[in-house]
Amino acid sequence: MDTLDVVMTKLHAGGKFDQGSYKVSGGLHGVGVSCVNALSDYLEVEVYREGLIYKQRYERGVPAGKVHSIGSTKLRGTKVTFKPDPTVLEAIDFNFDILSNRMRELAFLNPGLRIVMRDERTDKGHDFKYEGGIVAYVELLNKNKTVLFDPPISIRGEVNGAEVYVALQWNDGFDEKVFSFANNINTVDGGPHLIGFKSALTRTVVKYGEEKNSWKEIKESPSGEDVREGLTAVVSVKIPGAQFEGNLKGKLVNTEAKGLVEEMVAKKLSALWEENPGLAKRVMAKVADATRARIAARKARETVRRKGALDSASLPGKLADCQERDPKLCELYIVEGDSAGGSAKQGRDRRYQAILPLRGKILNVEKARFDKMLSSVEIATMITAIGTGIHDEFSIDKLRYHKIILMTDADVDGSHIRTLLLTFFYRQMNDVVARKMGDGATRHHLYIAQPPLYRVAKGKKEIYLKDDAALDAHLMNLGIEGASVRGADAKAPIQGAQLRDLLEKMLAYRRLLGRVDKRRDGRVVDAAIITSLDAAKLREPAALEPLRGEVETNLKAAEPNETAMVAIAEDPEHGCQKIVVRLGHNGGVRETALDHVFLSGPDWAELKTLRASFAGIGRAPYEVSTKDGGAPQTAASPFDLVGMIKRAAQKGLEIQRYKGLGEMNAEQLWATTMDPARRTLLEVHADDVAEAEEMFTTLMGDAVEPRREFIEKHALDATNLDI
Repeated sequence: MDTLDVVMTKLHAGGKFDQGSYKVSGGLHGVGVSCVNALSDYLEVEVYREGLIYKQRYERGVPAGKVHSIGSTKLRGTKVTFKPDPTVLEAIDFNFDILSNRMRELAFLNPGLRIVMRDERTDKGHDFKYEGGIVAYVELLNKNKTVLFDPPISIRGEVNGAEVYVALQWNDGFDEKVFSFANNINTVDGGPHLIGFKSALTRTVVKYGEEKNSWKEIKESPSGEDVREGLTAVVSVKIPGAQFEGNLKGKLVNTEAKGLVEEMVAKKLSALWEENPGLAKRVMAKVADATRARIAARKARETVRRKGALDSASLPGKLADCQERDPKLCELYIVEGDSAGGSAKQGRDRRYQAILPLRGKILNVEKARFDKMLSSVEIATMITAIGTGIHDEFSIDKLRYHKIILMTDADVDGSHIRTLLLTFFYRQMNDVVARKMGDGATRHHLYIAQPPLYRVAKGKKEIYLKDDAALDAHLMNLGIEGASVRGADAKAPIQGAQLRDLLEKMLAYRRLLGRVDKRRDGRVVDAAIITSLDAAKLREPAALEPLRGEVETNLKAAEPNETAMVAIAEDPEHGCQKIVVRLGHNGGVRETALDHVFLSGPDWAELKTLRASFAGIGRAPYEVSTKDGGAPQTAASPFDLVGMIKRAAQKGLEIQRYKGLGEMNAEQLWATTMDPARRTLLEVHADDVAEAEEMFTTLMGDAVEPRREFIEKHALDATNLDI
């Protein structure tokens, strides 16, 4: 039996049992890859070794032939390609953000390692390589935040064959981010190594502060949470013979790790405070402020509790609670505005749906300490209604509703309120956003409602459509009934399902072209799409000139009233040429570059595919016959054709575009947004920790410049603006 067959099909044929192969490891028992193979529709392995490429294919875990050589190579390594078996697994889609988070972690934990990943479904990708290791990870997590010192503190050492790496840095925020790893495995449930780090950190800070009288004014020693307020830290240990709790390896159980980490961190930090009094003073001041805030928060909490606002036995008056008492069956709708809240209360199923209306915009908790947060009536109301408590009293087991649904208007204010609510849950009730269970599953409790954007009525019949694409699809379905289209060079007209398919592709093309038009003139792009222009042609001067002429000809035919100037220019940044088009007249000239960046991007590729797909309709002009039996009409272009079909479909229709939830009555709100059989909900995930952290800090933090850059970068992608 070939070695590859043994590795891929036999359990416990791992690589960690020979002590000379791996110094430290996590996994490598020979179970994981064998299970992946068994649960795959097919799996292919290519091994690059000793100048040859060896290949083996398996189908549902069974070898499909022998290991064989397929060529020579100078590379070394292994390539595995597999497709999950849909007959065994219910979910076979891969979550890019979860994989991205894990790949980024591995790149940080192994300085110099480069990991390239790309999602071919969306063309989204990352190229991870961090020479700074976990120090660079801390810097990334603190990006756009005001830090107390720079660079982060770095601690590393080796004791009895075990390696300890720690990086930490405080920012002026209030959120604690401490991650622990053992043998490159993310120990989400911690373990002795994390306990040792926290213990050493608290002990050294408190001791130094006592020696310097840093706690004299507050008359109370800081707690561990005070010390870690605003702290971002990564603790990584590499231990021979590491053992973990459970198959998911969420918790390290090697007890010796506590002593190793605690001793090393305490020694290094004690020396650091003495050698850098300026740095130590800033840290002590930060911890002292956190302690004062904790004391103030405790007093505020006691005051609020005396008033009954945080007492779960005394639910807020504005909460319309449900009758069901099993949290797994209960839903809480957090609704923007009293008007929409009133409709939701009338339209809900009171057996299991509770309604909590909010008035206005809640406090931005990214910029507020705990005591100030508790003084906010709206936030205190939410905390009480949800039932989990907050801060050190938080318990996910006390969650009163296993579905919390944010329902806001489809306008700028609604988006802002939704972002403020998401910030609150991400910062103060993170387990509500996503919670990993002991069985490996992830429980999601936070959702976003998706009210419809349109109501379409004809007579007494009405339907609700969620967005512009749904409206277009509905109008197309109505418009093609009894309609036929014949191109100028077509032998026969097309109609029915074939016409619907072509029109849908035209709509998709027009929507994508509309998005592209915000950065590059859509008329120019359309004129270039129907040529054979591509990125490779930009490096072929002989081929580029005829293509330039084709673009110019197409533009003159499509835009006879515009002046088009098409030229070839150098693109030194990419070592090639580009086509530059200036289109317009009377001072309204717009310049567009058809360059290497655009022609090698996903938008160009998708536009080419869509444009080619509806070529079967024939050449313009198009003769359009509709079901009303009138004289045929003529459409000068595919876009005119789509518009003509849509206009024909709109005859006799009443189309209402909703802006706010308050525009719907109780029956409409139930039918479109609250009925479990018909509603659409978006699950809220925060799978990529680094990206989520950067997004909330950018949008809701104190630093203005990163937010300005974000707005400038994405301004052209904004929709539904109230201007």
